[in-house]
This record gives sequence, C-alpha cells and structure tokens, in this order.
Amino acid sequence: MTTRLGSLNEFCWMDLKTRDPAGTAALLYRTLGWRFAVDEKDWRKATKISVDGQLIGGVSDLANPVYPPGTPAHIAYYLAVDDIDRRVEAATAQGARLVVPPFDAGDQGRIATLIDPEGAAFSLWQRHRFPGWTFPPRLAGSPHRMVLACDQPDEARHFYEKTTGTPLFCADFIASVGPGASAPRWELVVAVDDLDDVSRAHDDGWASVTRSEENGRRVVRLSSPEGLSFLVRPRER
Repeated sequence: MTTRLGSLNEFCWMDLKTRDPAGTAALLYRTLGWRFAVDEKDWRKATKISVDGQLIGGVSDLANPVYPPGTPAHIAYYLAVDDIDRRVEAATAQGARLVVPPFDAGDQGRIATLIDPEGAAFSLWQRHRFPGWTFPPRLAGSPHRMVLACDQPDEARHFYEKTTGTPLFCADFIASVGPGASAPRWELVVAVDDLDDVSRAHDDGWASVTRSEENGRRVVRLSSPEGLSFLVRPRER
C-alpha cells in the first residue's frame, strides 16, 4: 500500500485554533474549497473541516475559557503512532519538551503534545476509534505533504525517525532561509487545481500571499490575518 498522509507514522489530522472562526472559514472556503460545519454526530458538537465530503480537520475557538488569555492562533498537527507512551519516551530522550502528557480523548484515541529540539510543536496521536483524515489520493484541496523549515533539517529528520521508529515519507525537512525566517513550525501543503484563485485572495484583501518557485513549480504561502499559514501547490493530475 502506498504511504501517504494519514498512514501510521505520518501526520493524520489538524486542529485550527483561531479567534476568528467565521473569518477563517470564509477565507479557506474561498481559496481551498474547505467547508466548515458542526459535526452533529460528535457529542461535543465540534466544528469540523471537510473537502469534497472528506473530513480533514477540526476547529477550536480560542475565545473558549479553556485556553489561557493571549494564546496565539496556531494549527496543531497530529502525528499517528503505534504506542504513544513509548513514543513520548523516545522523543523526550532525544531532547523534546513534553507540553501535554499523554491523555485519553474519550474513546477516540490518546494524545500528547511536545516541542521538538528545533522548537516546532507537534502532537502524537494513538488511534482508538478515530484514525484521522481519510481521502482519495490527489483530491483537490486535500492535505498533500507536511513541511518543517528549521536551522538543522537533517537533525530534525533524524529526531522524527527515532521518535516514530521509521522515516516520515510524507514530510519534507528544509533549511530556514534568511534572518527574517519565522520560528520553526510544521506547515501543511495543500494541492489545488487553480493556484491563481488562491493568489487572488491577496489582491482582494482577504489574506497575505507569498509567491515563489519550488523545483520549477509555482507555490504560494497563504496566510490568514491571524497568521495561520498553508503552502499551496498545483495538484498533480
């Protein structure tokens, strides 16, 4: 079976944490075709994100008192593992900082949050009833790959391989560029049919868009007013 996002030892889910759920939903629907709706089957009545009927993430409102005041908008990405307690132990032994110890998320799975040695946050997910996102290969608007830009990409790659026990085939580790590079953080690559439509979001004042080329292909970084960002590439046919 072909390895892809959502497989064991690959990233499998995201949670957008925002103070502007409505604005974020409007932007990402317009640019990526993502739909935001309350999941009536979820006992929490949580807002979920879908593309073409396939679930790809959730939304958390930072206005909820559970979040400390001043918590910045960010995206939590979940990495699927076989044994979360053992993988947390492996990660911390290599210098990761444990932020949230493993705990059960109802009957859905078990989760922990860490900061890797490069300074990037990530969560580990051990599935019980909930495996994470599932979608057909090359679906327009769906998660494609994960990218971590940091000062020491080779060391970061080694850290995640030691943590999971295998290479992350659907993740790229690249060097940060320039003195103004942002702090290390995982970013999701989304594949779309019309890259120009995403770029027009900047021209219309909806978002910040940075255009560049990657191996001869156009790519843009789409950033919401809060700084939630995604890398967007043309979809492979």
